[in-house]
Amino acid sequence: MWTCDIKGCDRVAVRTRGEYVICGRHLCANHIARDFHTCPVWQDGEQYNVAARIAENEEITKLLASINVSALLSRASDLRNGIPCSLSETLQYDRSTRRTVMGGMNYHIGIRFEDGVVWLARIRRSNATSPPPDLRDYIIRSEVATLQFLGKTKVPVPKVFDYNVDPGNPVGLGYILMERVAGRSLEWALASTEARKKIMDQLADIYAELASFPFDTMGSLDQPGTDHIGPLARESLTDYADNRMLLLGPMRDSAEYLSAKVEFNIDMLMRGEVYAGREIDAFLVHKFLLDSIPALMLSHRHDDGKFYLRHADDNGDHILVDGEHNITGIIDWEWAYTESKSAAFRTPIMLLPVGEFYDGSNHTGEDELTFAAILEGKGHPELAAIVRNGRIFHFFEFCCGYDFADWEGFLGLFKGLREALGTDMGLDWEAWRQMALERYANDERLKRLLLR
Repeated sequence: MWTCDIKGCDRVAVRTRGEYVICGRHLCANHIARDFHTCPVWQDGEQYNVAARIAENEEITKLLASINVSALLSRASDLRNGIPCSLSETLQYDRSTRRTVMGGMNYHIGIRFEDGVVWLARIRRSNATSPPPDLRDYIIRSEVATLQFLGKTKVPVPKVFDYNVDPGNPVGLGYILMERVAGRSLEWALASTEARKKIMDQLADIYAELASFPFDTMGSLDQPGTDHIGPLARESLTDYADNRMLLLGPMRDSAEYLSAKVEFNIDMLMRGEVYAGREIDAFLVHKFLLDSIPALMLSHRHDDGKFYLRHADDNGDHILVDGEHNITGIIDWEWAYTESKSAAFRTPIMLLPVGEFYDGSNHTGEDELTFAAILEGKGHPELAAIVRNGRIFHFFEFCCGYDFADWEGFLGLFKGLREALGTDMGLDWEAWRQMALERYANDERLKRLLLR
């Protein structure tokens, strides 16, 4: 996607490395290795944290300075027939309140009208890990289209009032103007047993609602104002050739999607964009994933040839709740996509028993069993069965493209996947790696990697 910023180097840059945010550069695998061994900031945890805070301050200060506040407020006021409005808070970087106004990808500006109504302006952050502008704008349009579609359902989402991705618009940056939903982000780990049951009861209704809106293809909603499914709005699955964006999808077959996803990761590691220094291990893992797709498809027994909308990051903080644990809204739909029924309605990540999951356990957790029972009690036995038997999909998805920086976490997940598939069970990593090297010895791509 990017080339190395070091003068005289034309190698492809490695993707998704948070260290770039500090120096604002894109580096290839060779220069990452060089800088890591010579840069004291990368070696010292405290220095890194200080440098990261400074870099974030500079990023957000620059972002806020690019916004024409008068134009933003004027646009919001016009959309409400001239009702005056103002900023809820002064636009300045404040680390003490950052959690309430920004996430990893977006910054939110509160707009308060004189009658008490509050909107949010959602603006994409911009740093060295951000996608190119055309991909960024495609993801914004997809989020708008998704929220507009969900606005016609019973799923509680913020209403979209306006959006503009044209960088030449009066506001100065692309934005989405949306309703501010009351409530706070759910902290699942801190919720009591009764609170969890209440939330799962509401979540079961949301699952049932989404199950009543099938789509014919797999991909992302991509045209605001329509229910059209286009390519996947995912940075991690988007390629570039000759400065041209190459999106994945849409598709009509789950096996085709899984194969394309794994092959995409293999292509990136062959080009040096991912897994710098661990290319051989990553190749062996992804080659195994590719070979495992026919066995994985046997777990798609609940598929009906249709595809269903799924939130791409269901770890819990996408759910807003009030003080009584009523769900007030589901937010952050920017990477949403449609998937086959067996995969779309697997357990939300937040319900997984985290420790057991990363240890590779295939036993269904207590929260998963409770959620399945609630679905069954509401007359949705098929969705309940999907929840009870969805662990294999989680393992496969986590292992595909997993960051090897968390090596111990990966080993547990990979063990769990092999046990779920009934393949290469009982082997530790070194034994499996040696066997895989022999199994794939004739693969031409592996031969090239071994010669590097």
